[in-house]
Amino acid sequence: MAGGHCEIMSIKVLVIDDSALMRALLTEMINTAPDLEVVGGAPDPLVAREMIKALNPDVLTLDVEMPKMDGLDFLERLMRLRPMPTIMVSSLTERGSEVTLRALELGAVDFVTKPRSDFAGAMQRYAEEICEKIRTAFGARLRPSFQAASAAVEPARGASSITPARAHSGALAGASDHLLFIGASTGGTEAIKDVLMGLPPDCPGILMVQHMPEMFTGSFAKRLDRICGLQVKEAEHGERVQPGCAYLAPGHSHLRVRRSAADYVCELDTAEPLNRHRPAVDVLFRSAAQQVRDKAIGVLLTGMGKDGAQGMLEMRRAGAWTLAQDEASCVVWGMPREAVAVGAAVEVAPLVDVAARVLQRLALGARNL
Repeated sequence: MAGGHCEIMSIKVLVIDDSALMRALLTEMINTAPDLEVVGGAPDPLVAREMIKALNPDVLTLDVEMPKMDGLDFLERLMRLRPMPTIMVSSLTERGSEVTLRALELGAVDFVTKPRSDFAGAMQRYAEEICEKIRTAFGARLRPSFQAASAAVEPARGASSITPARAHSGALAGASDHLLFIGASTGGTEAIKDVLMGLPPDCPGILMVQHMPEMFTGSFAKRLDRICGLQVKEAEHGERVQPGCAYLAPGHSHLRVRRSAADYVCELDTAEPLNRHRPAVDVLFRSAAQQVRDKAIGVLLTGMGKDGAQGMLEMRRAGAWTLAQDEASCVVWGMPREAVAVGAAVEVAPLVDVAARVLQRLALGARNL
């Protein structure tokens, strides 16, 4: 307090990028927000390390590829020694998306792609996006498992008091007419991975929406496919939903499910964004309510905003069983909180229990046939 006026506390941001032009651009964008302040710019991680000690920033923006020390190496050390909310600034390339997904595994809260246009309107939207993600990162819960993430270990299923997933394998044949629908945003790449790794190869078909750009959904699906017992792929328009397969909405299209004779098929379209997102969780969940009804299971995981809450409410009203991730295990308790607030979630559970709760529900459905 100075001169009788209340001073508004700003979120202090350190920009780490080897490009002086990019540092200047990000600084200008971030400083336009009255509640954000760039306190420094570092050209490499070694300088950044000293600036973190001297300036004590609240949030970092971190370039993926830099000289002297790779962004991933720096992030891994940072999360081990001094965990801080970090937003990755990624190039929109296949390598950039692979490295960014690894950064999210190591504990980065979120990412933005490097701006690809000098069009004023596009740059304004980019500035709004990065400022919003910095605010979200500031309030985010850093995952406690960041140290284990570097080894990409399988979640400890035995940590749950609920029956481990592999005990259900082979017991789900009677639930083959069920489908599982998953929606997530900020923090969701790791949450989805944890859920899928807890599901057996004979699980009914899964349709998923994770908010991310097109290049990243392809890399994310391939990454999940390599480490999960299920087959994971980007959804294609018109393809049949098969048991043991998980279909991820591509970053350019909404994903819906449609009944076709005895089968379910994926439908993609490029209709206008909903809740500012395409793909949108609400679009997928609403199709589940209309087409799958009481044979659907809906799961809403960590994420910023409210996408999925109304769609999940429609699922519940159609007889579906629905589950929201609990606050304590979310990176950002936004989307699940909205679902709980409107009464859309039948149950709320910590991330470590989500797969087992889904399997219990599927096993129950198989017995009730």
